[in-house]
Amino acid sequence: MTSLGSVTVDEGLAPADLVLRAQRAWVDGAFRPAAVVVRDGRIASVGPVDAGVIADRDETVSDGHVLLPGLVDTHVHVNEPGRTEWEGFASATRAAALGGVTTIIDMPLNSIPATVDVPALAVKRASAAGRVAVDVGFWGGAVPGNAGSLADLHDAGVFGFKCFTAPSGVDEFPHLDPGALRQAMAEVAALDALLIVHAEDPDHLVDHDALGGHYGDFLATRPAQAERSAIARVIDGARETGARVHVLHLSDAGALPMIRAAKDDGVRVTVETCPHYLAFEAGSIPDGATAYKCCPPIRDDANRDALWAGLVDGTIDMVVSDHSPSTADLKVDDWGLAWGGIAGLQVGFRAVWTEAVRRGLPLDAVVPAVTTGPAALAGSTDRGRIAPGALAHFAVFDPDAESTVRADALAHRNPVSAFDGLSVRGRVTETWLRGRRITSTTDDVTTVDVVAGELVDRG
Repeated sequence: MTSLGSVTVDEGLAPADLVLRAQRAWVDGAFRPAAVVVRDGRIASVGPVDAGVIADRDETVSDGHVLLPGLVDTHVHVNEPGRTEWEGFASATRAAALGGVTTIIDMPLNSIPATVDVPALAVKRASAAGRVAVDVGFWGGAVPGNAGSLADLHDAGVFGFKCFTAPSGVDEFPHLDPGALRQAMAEVAALDALLIVHAEDPDHLVDHDALGGHYGDFLATRPAQAERSAIARVIDGARETGARVHVLHLSDAGALPMIRAAKDDGVRVTVETCPHYLAFEAGSIPDGATAYKCCPPIRDDANRDALWAGLVDGTIDMVVSDHSPSTADLKVDDWGLAWGGIAGLQVGFRAVWTEAVRRGLPLDAVVPAVTTGPAALAGSTDRGRIAPGALAHFAVFDPDAESTVRADALAHRNPVSAFDGLSVRGRVTETWLRGRRITSTTDDVTTVDVVAGELVDRG
């Protein structure tokens, strides 16, 4: 196992392993020319682009491309073991690599067993070992059955604990009622750990079975008030207990003012949103197109505008995929019966960049949300940045490339995605892990060449 932590690397006198030069490299929160020197899998120094460096390999990023830190995605449902036909570590991490994502953290569901105790974590690790193209860490779960025992999972290296305030959709991961939520917060606060919350209030959700093919009928069953009520409860609990909490997959922009006020008051709360909430809006979702079904749901265009405003002003801390795929047969054309989850790990960054371009926003506006934002949530100081001591994880990105997403060409295990058919800007042409290029492009097709990822613990 490799611990996520800060390491200082001295360049010394020996030749470096690699110098990677780029006219536009993301360094210290801005694009600038740079030569990035790598030794033993970490960045030894960052200097002028024309710096004289003796290295075993001296490579230059193509004109028009930018050098980014490897992206970090802290919200991925790999589903292995137990539902590996939905996705697995091999396919998910290949998709991540092709999307420029060099670190993912796996959710404690929908695998069987769910990661709610140390033996289940051991099963997860055994399933992933030796099969991952990028680095993989793990969340634990807080469920009614493991109250009082989170310390063991914490000591075993999970990055924090996920809980639901409404039914999760799978029986092996029950939700916490308000009393159990407060108990989990107190336990997490005592550990100085992190609680990440799927925040919807079941009192505001509408029970249903079959709904038919019209998206608006599904949207009405999960109103914005369900998110606002649950988020208010999470903030109140964090204020009372001192727990560090994180709101997952925010779809309701109406909750942003209370989140901003809580942050200003010193409550330890962060929030994410997802590419599908930034790229899509309810009015454009076709009848029966249940590849778009997720919980909480995609809302209207005005709400999307407000989410973008929250991202730009910093209220939203990060954008992560909530990659939650399934087999095609579970995406029936009835909104009430279809599985809720969107597969977007490989294409999420491009979808966000495409919408940013449409809104006249520069790449600078979105890079922190997919690099340092999620890295900070994971407690990592050596991922998501190009700086001395950081891991030499990089993504080379062509911001002007244009293409159309084809679900059947993605590395995801199943060819089902809401992003299918979307015209996108940008393309990840190279991904590097610890100073080693792990993808290559031939005849305009990028493939993953090596399986170089490691399993990582909370540092």
